[in-house]
Amino acid sequence: MLSLRLLWAGFSAAPVSSSAPVPEGERVGIIGGDNAPQGKWPWQVSLRVYTYHWASWVHICGGSLVHPRWVLTAAHCISRKEADPSAYRIHAGDVYLYGGRTLLNVSRVIVHPNYISPGLGADIALLQLSDSVEGTANVKPVRLSSAQLEVIPEDQCWVTGWGSIGMHEPLPPPYRLQQVAVQVVENGVCDQLYHNASEHHQLGKIIQDDMLCAGTEGRDSCYGDSGGPLVCKLKRIWYLVGVVSWGYGCGLRNIPGVYARVQTYEPWITRQIQSGP
Repeated sequence: MLSLRLLWAGFSAAPVSSSAPVPEGERVGIIGGDNAPQGKWPWQVSLRVYTYHWASWVHICGGSLVHPRWVLTAAHCISRKEADPSAYRIHAGDVYLYGGRTLLNVSRVIVHPNYISPGLGADIALLQLSDSVEGTANVKPVRLSSAQLEVIPEDQCWVTGWGSIGMHEPLPPPYRLQQVAVQVVENGVCDQLYHNASEHHQLGKIIQDDMLCAGTEGRDSCYGDSGGPLVCKLKRIWYLVGVVSWGYGCGLRNIPGVYARVQTYEPWITRQIQSGP
């Protein structure tokens, strides 16, 4: 069964303001991850929607700052293509999800025009912030991977987020950002693995050219990590190579997580940013 890596607002963890430390060695991660140090992933953000049940802005997805005024996330995190920007807020600069930081307003939401569903690709969206985050502590955009960038299984890649730490196990308080090293899986190999795992033995390609796979058994992204970053370090620079999109379950054997391939959409992302007010 295809599962999005979105955390529906109605089932999100209660927004508790807490900064109690979690033991550094405790594996309370993403799936198989551990606590992210403050400032290590300064582009990571949380996408929030208002939930009347909690009377609060609650985390539903991750995202990445790709410019001081722009956040890249997954299209399936946005309720509809003509979404109202005032329905969203952004949390940035703190590893603790509900650590008391002022939330940032969104002035514009752009869902990729080709998006229909994650399984068909184009699962990316941009949110323009009302104000620039330039100069804010522990906040810094990540570089986008370009067409010239070749990512291979040997590269050092990490995925981060505040998502579930198991299939039915949400991240516990104090809701600290998690990180896990993952291995990129070549598209052809990943497609075969998904065909093997498919209940209906689908014909044709499952893993499209604009997707990228990463993760192994017990090391993966999960629900609530959607829209968040998959970054790889190449020549001492971190590049955003993937946006958490979908998968069959989380952290299962021979079923990597599936990401929107940033490289494919870098020209579109750059165009939107350059044409923005």
